[in-house]
Amino acid sequence: MMAMEAEKHVEGSRAELTDVSVPKFAAGCRWGGTTEAPVVLFPEGAIRVEGTGRIILELCDGHFSLAEIVQKLEAQFTLAPKGKIRAEVQVFLEQLHAKRIIDY
Repeated sequence: MMAMEAEKHVEGSRAELTDVSVPKFAAGCRWGGTTEAPVVLFPEGAIRVEGTGRIILELCDGHFSLAEIVQKLEAQFTLAPKGKIRAEVQVFLEQLHAKRIIDY
């Protein structure tokens, strides 16, 4: 039964993002551009990231869980309503996961 569950998880390619998920760039994706104007390079192209998106992606280095990333952002953006940062980070990462830019 475990093998079947693992196979189903791989087959779906839509991993569930949870507090313990550790986001990182997917294979073939990396930083490019310049320090002043960074872009994320991926097999189909590139996207420019600025502001909070850049901060989130810089934390997606394979070392921090979603909960840790949210905690760091909440410490930096103390005026944000409770729960708003987590919700927005989750949506952002799920969108990048759907585009095969982020794995978790």
